[in-house]
Amino acid sequence: MSESLAMDFIIICDANTEKLLTNTSILSWMETVNVAMETMYGVMEDLGVDSLDVDWISFLVWMFLPIMVAFVLPVFVILFLYLTALIIHIYRARHKLRDAFAVDVWLGARKTVALLWELQAKIWHGYEIHGVEKLPASGPALVVYYHGAIPIDLYYVMAKVVLNQNRLLYAVADRFMFKIPGWNLMLKVMCVTPGAPEDCIKLLQEGNLLSLSPGGVREALFGDEYYRLVWRNRMGFAKVAKKAKVPIYPMFTQNCREGFRSIRMGRHFLEWVYEKTRLPIVPIYGGFPVKFRTYIGDPIPYDPKVSAQELAVKTHNALEQMIDAHQKIPGTVFGALLDRIPVFSTEKQE
Repeated sequence: MSESLAMDFIIICDANTEKLLTNTSILSWMETVNVAMETMYGVMEDLGVDSLDVDWISFLVWMFLPIMVAFVLPVFVILFLYLTALIIHIYRARHKLRDAFAVDVWLGARKTVALLWELQAKIWHGYEIHGVEKLPASGPALVVYYHGAIPIDLYYVMAKVVLNQNRLLYAVADRFMFKIPGWNLMLKVMCVTPGAPEDCIKLLQEGNLLSLSPGGVREALFGDEYYRLVWRNRMGFAKVAKKAKVPIYPMFTQNCREGFRSIRMGRHFLEWVYEKTRLPIVPIYGGFPVKFRTYIGDPIPYDPKVSAQELAVKTHNALEQMIDAHQKIPGTVFGALLDRIPVFSTEKQE
């Protein structure tokens, strides 16, 4: 009896698998689900199971699977970050006995993970960067950018700077990132700092490039497809730039809000929770292979006559102008996907 059931199951599976494989190019999403459900029907009949509402199950699978995929894709970014951390840990283990007088034991690790991120950017987002040559080849500068739901575009810029200019772009991150298991070493090696003002000033005075987003996590979680800056009159970055006497470079990535999005349901409550606890508990979905283009604007030079408040306003206006120049408002995932096809490209020219 068991052998007969096994043979029937194999025959059913083989028939339907062949149907899937030979008709891959013409099967719709619903037809694919139906083929899978036919296989399930046959197995259930042979097993004598007839109490399940298979039509209802089929409907649920058809309706919820795309939603589940949308929430699963952001997990791959987290896995990619853990892969970065793993490479760095392996590199550290390999070079434990390296000569103490080596110039930079982490240079190879940084370039390895930078190449990894550059390849991912090119394949998944057709990534382009415009204006990277504006960044100084040596000497300090502060890069101020718009913060998407996940700042994956910043990772791409950091990779480009490491590979093309052979220098580091330091980044300011929220303190909660340093509490994520396994990330401390990665953040240290990739030159990520919690962003205390005195630390930022010191990094700039030492001649480094530093990037930060005045909107931070709040802008990441509660921004939307209209790309409004969520700075709330923050000017700490301007005070840092003035004290370090460095220029500011505004930076914006087209469609960064379409690649990953935060949910809007219950937003007021989630924002209240964030303001009270500083916990970033807003769910993020996406990972869509939309077109990403990063634009680095002209520098806002250091001027001792300009106050921190005036400098903050100038930077805010410069970034808003970049958004107006390069981003279709409101942004849509479908439009950002079409943007990868040259004939449908919505790239704006200044």
